[in-house]
Amino acid sequence: MTDNSAERTLGPWVISRRISQGTRTEQGPLVFSLLAGVIQTCRKRGVSPWPYLAQVVKQRRTGEPGPLAAGTRL
Repeated sequence: MTDNSAERTLGPWVISRRISQGTRTEQGPLVFSLLAGVIQTCRKRGVSPWPYLAQVVKQRRTGEPGPLAAGTRL
């Protein structure tokens, strides 16, 4: 069995990582994969990732919890 859908989703991120020649810090790969996951999740849920990320950063800077993405269940 294969998961071609997941492989197709990750393909552009792998190419981007190769083109940029990776990251230069120990935290870099973690941050890259975290942001890639958030962006892909937002896209699948029909939420624009950049305004969502801006809202998360703004709320976290003021000490508030980050917003939930559309369709998130608690």
